[in-house]
Amino acid sequence: MTLKIISADAVLYSGSVSSVTLPGSMGEFTVLRNHASLLATLSAGNIRYTDEGGAEESTPVSGGIVDVDNNVVSVCVY
Repeated sequence: MTLKIISADAVLYSGSVSSVTLPGSMGEFTVLRNHASLLATLSAGNIRYTDEGGAEESTPVSGGIVDVDNNVVSVCVY
């Protein structure tokens, strides 16, 4: 699946991942391939993701929104 993390200033990440864990406003949640479509708000925390090679990465965020649709996870952060 494709993960895109963008801010008002830059694209923070864009690439293929096998999983994404997000700091949702109602609790942390993980998105895997073929996840149901969703739209959610994010609180402060870390977006953790595993790339296709198995490397784990993390990006700190102050909040934002996430849209999951057709194996594309689009995250707008601030």
